[in-house]
Amino acid sequence: MPAYVVFIKNSTIDAEELKTYGQKAAGARGDHKMVPLAFYGAVETLEGDAAEGVVLIQFPDMAAAKAWYHSPAYQDALQHRLKGADYRVILTEGLGG
Repeated sequence: MPAYVVFIKNSTIDAEELKTYGQKAAGARGDHKMVPLAFYGAVETLEGDAAEGVVLIQFPDMAAAKAWYHSPAYQDALQHRLKGADYRVILTEGLGG
């Protein structure tokens, strides 16, 4: 079943750290099979606290998503995201076809 990683950016802390994160995260894609479905487009919050931005990435399954997230390259990038902004990151399983 497909899996999705949802990044919800609540607020920016340090724009330079986010810039570094963006550069490193792009390089962390490597050979991981992932498809960006939404990437910081227009956001309208219908319920709850407003979000500054949303990213939605599809993976073949939960294991593939975890392999990418826990990869050394992404973990290196992650340190900059944690310094650059307050996010919620959710991994969810999709529906089988």
